[in-house]
Amino acid sequence: MKGSSTLLLVVLTVLCTCGRARGEDNSEFFMEFLQVLLVGSPEELYEGPLGKYNVNQDAKEALTELKSCIDGLQPIHKAELVKLLEQVLSSEDDA
Repeated sequence: MKGSSTLLLVVLTVLCTCGRARGEDNSEFFMEFLQVLLVGSPEELYEGPLGKYNVNQDAKEALTELKSCIDGLQPIHKAELVKLLEQVLSSEDDA
């Protein structure tokens, strides 16, 4: 589980960094992507933030695995990630 948590943190960091580096539209995409990844289902990912992209089967399997890792987190850890995301979203609203 420790390896899965490390992978999750790396992916979240990269997604946040890429979203901020590429501008507001991509930042909004990545924040929505993270929100759905934390509290949604894989299907909601494909219908929501990834809806306009052609996601191949290998990528779908990787996202399902990542979602499984997130869902396997202890509830307190997942809640803390959700709180962090809410903090980031509210700080963007203030800007």
